[in-house]
Amino acid sequence: MAAGLEKACHKCISKIASNAYLIFGLLAFLAWPLTMAFVGMKYLEYCPIQPLIPLYLLVGGIIGSLKVTFLLYDSAKMRSLLSKSVVIDDDDVDEYPWRKNAHKYYIHITLSLFLFIWFILGNYWVFSVYKPNFIRPFHQPQDYCDKTVYIFAVCVLVMSHTVLALLLLCTCCLHCFSKLTTTAEYD
Repeated sequence: MAAGLEKACHKCISKIASNAYLIFGLLAFLAWPLTMAFVGMKYLEYCPIQPLIPLYLLVGGIIGSLKVTFLLYDSAKMRSLLSKSVVIDDDDVDEYPWRKNAHKYYIHITLSLFLFIWFILGNYWVFSVYKPNFIRPFHQPQDYCDKTVYIFAVCVLVMSHTVLALLLLCTCCLHCFSKLTTTAEYD
């Protein structure tokens, strides 16, 4: 059963990764972490009330860009393999592409885990100083955060929450759909 599930997952991933729309979507999505890194770098010293907010944007942007770049590379590699008609036969249990390059998938898992933990930390850092002074107070110059960096960090977090909610919803829908089709096959 596990080999059948692995083969079905490979076919699904191959279809998705070979789609040109995915590559264009990933290229467009690359703008998000690059902008995060740019804003974090530009405003690194402009949020003394919580100096980790610009650092959150900078590091999250760099690691996110690296993750998207790896996804683009893997997707392009999958397109190349499919264009050369390199497919997996039903009899070839040991010829799954990720088995030969398992280290790349450990890198993906590590980057994803880091980004998830960084996302949780970013939520804490940004929302722990909710509604800071956007103008530097004269009597306490360290109690402010530049409006651009703070609002951008909040927007990044809100968009991230939205994407996670949509992914969770799609996963639940796919799970329910697969249960229905499995039940229908046995009836």
